[in-house]
Amino acid sequence: MPIDQLDARLLDLLHVEPKVGVLEASRRLGVARGTVQARLDRLERSGVIISSAPTLDPSALGFPVVGFATLEIAQGKGHVAVVEHLAAIPEVLEAHTTTGDGDLLVRVVARNHADLQRVINAIVDGQNVLRSSTVIATQTQIPLRHYQLVSHAVATQT
Repeated sequence: MPIDQLDARLLDLLHVEPKVGVLEASRRLGVARGTVQARLDRLERSGVIISSAPTLDPSALGFPVVGFATLEIAQGKGHVAVVEHLAAIPEVLEAHTTTGDGDLLVRVVARNHADLQRVINAIVDGQNVLRSSTVIATQTQIPLRHYQLVSHAVATQT
């Protein structure tokens, strides 16, 4: 979905101050409250804004260890059973189908290294998981980010 400069300014404001209200956003952007609300509704409908939920820090919740597991799954059986199994494990934060040596890349968290082993054991106990390879992240160099895409999206539309 194309976004314009007003969308970019609104997204920037929400990025810097996620708790800003519609009325305050309209005041700061110099546009009508209805304009801000309409823009927010459109950005949500189109999938640009996918959540207004708070961003959580797993470490602050007691899960400071981050790992990435590459899973090989039984071919021809489909991903459905594996994905359902992974979704039932709370420490599995996300899973992506991949190309290359593995079939799924899974980001997990754990309380410590021993707990990571428990999480990996739970993952590989799933039906159709043939093999796993895990790496432990020692430090986050660039945290998950999206905002820099906004200005890039606006700039590349012209």
